[in-house]
Amino acid sequence: MKQLTNNSFSKQKGFTLIELVVVIVILGILAATAAPKFINIQDDAKTATLQAVKASMQSAATLVHSKSLIKGNQDTAVADDPTVMVNGEALAITFGYPLADYVTGTPDGAWTDLIEVAAADFKTLTISGGDFYVYIGETVTAAPDDCFVSYAAPTAKDTLPVIVVSACL
Repeated sequence: MKQLTNNSFSKQKGFTLIELVVVIVILGILAATAAPKFINIQDDAKTATLQAVKASMQSAATLVHSKSLIKGNQDTAVADDPTVMVNGEALAITFGYPLADYVTGTPDGAWTDLIEVAAADFKTLTISGGDFYVYIGETVTAAPDDCFVSYAAPTAKDTLPVIVVSACL
């Protein structure tokens, strides 16, 4: 049996140029496949923030509905001008939930009174006869395409409002 000596180990020191190039190429391929997963983190964070806004809207709608149940006007449509008092202001409701549309001269109060969103981070939009939107992005005059939370008031007795989050792309 041949014995190993220190001389046989001393010949190889470090990596060859080919080994280094192969490692760099492999790391480059791994980085190229992993990078797109990390690039989308900002959009995911915006969508998660909008999910929190949705939760705030659901809580506010539940609070208003509770006050409507106490007052006994939860079955009343908007045409009969039902209101509940929130923070000292009359808030227009329909079937016990807040209206989405405050443009048409309903009593004082709006979704911006129910939820507090920073104007620097969020924009709001109320479409006459339609929905209320909280969105991230540039100011728009029509419903945004993505990156928003929309609220639609119930249209019939014993139905819930529809609150939808559109993911940021």
